[in-house]
Amino acid sequence: MKAKFTAIVRREEDQYVAFSPELDIASQGSSQKEAVENLREAVTLFLETASPQEVQGRLSEESWITQFEADYAPA
Repeated sequence: MKAKFTAIVRREEDQYVAFSPELDIASQGSSQKEAVENLREAVTLFLETASPQEVQGRLSEESWITQFEADYAPA
C-alpha cells in the first residue's frame, strides 16, 4: 500500500531537516535529498511498526502549508 505525505525541508546550520506534518515525524541529512530520503525511511518504519490506532491518532487528514506576515520591532 502507498500513501503520499508532505515533506517540509529547511536548512538548520550545516544540516537539512525534513518534516512530515501529517504524521509529526522529522529526520535530517547533509543535503535536501538525503533529508527527504531519511524522512521516507523514518515514515516507512513508523508505518510498519506502529499500531493502527497510533497511526490513526497521528495522521492528520488535512494539512495546509501557507505563509503569513507578522510585525516585529528590530532588535
